[in-house]
Amino acid sequence: MSQALQTASISAPGFFGLNTQDSPSDLAAGFALVATNCVIDKFGRIGSRKGWSRVNASAGTLGANAPGVIHELVQTDGTLTILFSGNNKLFKLDGSNAVVELTYGGGGVAPVITANNWACASLNGITYFFQEGYDPLIFDPAVSTTTFRRVSEKVGYAGTVPLGNIVISAYGRLWVADTTTDNTTVSFSDLLSGHVWTGGTSGTLNVNQVWPAGADNITGLAAHNNFLIIFAQRQILVYSGATTPSTITLADTVAGIGCIARDSIQSTGKDVLFLSNSGVRSFARTVLEKSVPIGDLSKNVRSDFMTAVSGETLANIKSVYSETEAFYLVTLPLAAAVFCFDTRGNLQDGSLRATTWDSIQPSALLSRRNGNLLLGKTSYIAKYSGSQDDTSSYRMLYYTNNADLGSANVTSLLKRLKVVVIGGTNQYVTIKWGFDFSTNYLSANALIPTQGISEYGIAEYNIAQYSTGVAMQTLSVSASGSGKIVQTGYEADINGSALSIQRIEIQSKDGKTV
Repeated sequence: MSQALQTASISAPGFFGLNTQDSPSDLAAGFALVATNCVIDKFGRIGSRKGWSRVNASAGTLGANAPGVIHELVQTDGTLTILFSGNNKLFKLDGSNAVVELTYGGGGVAPVITANNWACASLNGITYFFQEGYDPLIFDPAVSTTTFRRVSEKVGYAGTVPLGNIVISAYGRLWVADTTTDNTTVSFSDLLSGHVWTGGTSGTLNVNQVWPAGADNITGLAAHNNFLIIFAQRQILVYSGATTPSTITLADTVAGIGCIARDSIQSTGKDVLFLSNSGVRSFARTVLEKSVPIGDLSKNVRSDFMTAVSGETLANIKSVYSETEAFYLVTLPLAAAVFCFDTRGNLQDGSLRATTWDSIQPSALLSRRNGNLLLGKTSYIAKYSGSQDDTSSYRMLYYTNNADLGSANVTSLLKRLKVVVIGGTNQYVTIKWGFDFSTNYLSANALIPTQGISEYGIAEYNIAQYSTGVAMQTLSVSASGSGKIVQTGYEADINGSALSIQRIEIQSKDGKTV
């Protein structure tokens, strides 16, 4: 009598995200061993990331250069202006999204700019640009919408603006730190006056004698819940009363954990995320736990992630938090990699679901007030949207964890693989399978037929829309081979139609007992 087929199912593929840290033999079925150019949607399914499209049609004097920073100025009347740096110049996008170079409009000799790694902050309708070793600059549309000047050239300028590398706008003033001669002092401007650095309520906060674990350097600033957060390389200081600097008080300290990259700091509204020397951290959990091993949001990819970080110039690491997309991105330019951390909820161990991107490589990132995510690309400001990288396809890869199909002591004879996919049209999905931890995969192609795709992506793949079967297909291939442990993989070129994996079924028969 022939043996009946057995079916093993994975109903939410990749739900736990990527795990390259733990032993593959001990992982739960929901983890992925490869998740490239993927995201995890709000229903817990793994699918293709979005692509990017050009915002500006031509480069102008940006030329064949990538933006170093992108910033959105929100004026008091609600006017929004996209500002960015690149090619050692400052630019804006005009009303038709054309690149407009900002020229020097001050009264003296124009500053010589040879770097594009500005820190930007807006206060009272003005954007301020700070970069170590350079005169701080301003874009003040009330004076001119096409020029920039030095902060020191603004009418009413008082005191000496610090030539800092770090700036934030919080609690009605600018906070600046990290000059070439002083990396332990935070200077703050007068209220609503980023050009006033003496008198009024302006002042300084020297933390040189406050570090809990010895001397350190300020690497970043953040504001959260009326606290001023001062990050150093391996320590954190938390000051309360920042709304009234004259009564600011040291409220808490953390030793052993700090921030190593200025532009990794992102506020989520409820928390502050940052890159430490041991991985991605949550400010709230770090202050609560004060423990290096605990609270690493990137723990499931820690070794790969931190190995990539170690090869980077830290000043070039960029990040963004997108409330709309519900992720925190960290881009590593030398590794040509983006690590994507889903922020919809933490796993049981406190970490975030992780995936990686290997073919988008933004030079700068900005989450706009309207929810759009902007990326810096060579010659362009780009929008994270659609299912092509500009006009090119990109490859999505998802590989399951290694697992036995019922009994670790019985060899499984693979017969058929089925995968339910959402989206895609007139394209192949390459289905791969291998045995016993070998990467010598067998493979077969399954065709997604031509189908309507306009519904895909609406309401985050709302399941109700699949009642017509328009966007959902079950792909099936014959499989062969045998082994105690089985792994499957799914690859597809994303070229105009997004793709998500809904369910996997592995059909097999029992073989020999081993």
